Amino acid sequence: MTIYQSGQLNTNSLSVPDLYVQILKPQTLALNGVATGRIGLVGTAVWGPVASPVIIGSMGDCLSAFGPKQAQANDIGTAVDIAIVQGASDFRCVRVSDGTDVAATGTLAGVTLTAAHTGSAGNALVATLAQEPIITTSYTLTISHAVLGSRTYRGATWPVLAAAIAADGTALARVTVPTTVPALEAGSATFAGGSDGGMPTTAQFLGTDGTSRTGMYALRGQGCAIGLLHGVVDNTSWTTQAALGLGEGMYMIACGPAGDTIANAVAMKNAAGLDSYAVKLMFGDWLWWDDDTNGDMLVPPQAFAAGILGGLSPEQSSLNKELYGVIGSQKAGLASSGQAATYSGAELSALFTAGIDVICNPAPGGSYWAVRGGINTSSDDVTDDDTYTRLTNYIAGTLNAGMGAFVGAVICATLYGDIRAVLLGTLSNMVGSGILGASTDYAVLCDTSNNPQSRTALGYVRADVQVRYQGINRFFVVNLQGGASVTVSTATAAA
Repeated sequence: MTIYQSGQLNTNSLSVPDLYVQILKPQTLALNGVATGRIGLVGTAVWGPVASPVIIGSMGDCLSAFGPKQAQANDIGTAVDIAIVQGASDFRCVRVSDGTDVAATGTLAGVTLTAAHTGSAGNALVATLAQEPIITTSYTLTISHAVLGSRTYRGATWPVLAAAIAADGTALARVTVPTTVPALEAGSATFAGGSDGGMPTTAQFLGTDGTSRTGMYALRGQGCAIGLLHGVVDNTSWTTQAALGLGEGMYMIACGPAGDTIANAVAMKNAAGLDSYAVKLMFGDWLWWDDDTNGDMLVPPQAFAAGILGGLSPEQSSLNKELYGVIGSQKAGLASSGQAATYSGAELSALFTAGIDVICNPAPGGSYWAVRGGINTSSDDVTDDDTYTRLTNYIAGTLNAGMGAFVGAVICATLYGDIRAVLLGTLSNMVGSGILGASTDYAVLCDTSNNPQSRTALGYVRADVQVRYQGINRFFVVNLQGGASVTVSTATAAA
């Protein structure tokens, strides 16, 4: 008896009577859906790697990776904090700089220590070298920071300590040992000279594509469903963001400048030539946020919109979903001021007709802050809703992640059946989870009727998939007839 893996045994050429066991791979009946809540966030920070996506799952992760939050509109930490409060929990964050940022340094026992990353947070690093009480030839080097944490290394010489630090991927500093190696000596040093540089340009936020990706393009291949360049208001960047969103299946959240007017917002959008379901454009009515570190801050609305979408299933719209942590807006003022300016129906109509969304209070459901439109910038009524973008990207991403296994297979009836089974199973699971409405909302065609021999002979196989999405209740009309003369009839309502 011999055991074979699937495909290793040619059963048509057997000549020896025997037992042949083939191990077959488990049949794939459905694909696991891709992540729909992952947010790709590009911004500034006082610490952390530049142009490298960092996995963030909590505010603690963010502080450890990028240092303390700053009172700036482009700050990564502030955006992450806002989005987490709305329900988001999965981020890929990319730090950008203008290239003039500097790493802090310190000198200890004749050796130079340099902060592992540029930025002002490095100025709070403290390096302490202490002689061990029992083995006096050995020393402990501790590098600590109130927010970034501390790292400890042991060794009898500077080269040993330097090697230990170099081997630590989370090290807060690096050691440069001079040619003439000094002896270890107890002491401490506080780093200095670190700086954040100036504000990056729009081009630096967008970054460069290719082998070495920077800025926004560092989010390629990260599986982000939502993306934002936090605080970037340059309308010349909007169509570039749209192109990345379409290519990556990422819903880009853009915004206008603080204190914008409706007329200017519409003019900026038209001038940019932005008309894409891949971008959600938020009106430049910035929001007041009570930050636990920096107090009341005026912040762009992007992180609120991204955060609420990041916590919702893809068939859900941001429309009328309550937002948290908002204490006012530029139009309404701070809640503590007692102002109560609201948007008129005409103002909202002007924004929504132009494909621009806004966060305001009240919402249709009551006196709370919410995204008011739930729309993207597409001028097509069929594709201008949050849910079209999110659900289309979700389904396309799910199929893209799993259907490639069929490439290289022999084109035959079995292949057609397997493809149909996986697609139907995947869509059926979406019905079961409420993403799609019913089993009648999808259809799959993959057989000889849409795969003629003239095409399969060239290696082509086609699967035609139709999916009907569930609509969003945007215009709720209740007809009320009242009066003493009204004749009331009761009937069982159809489901």
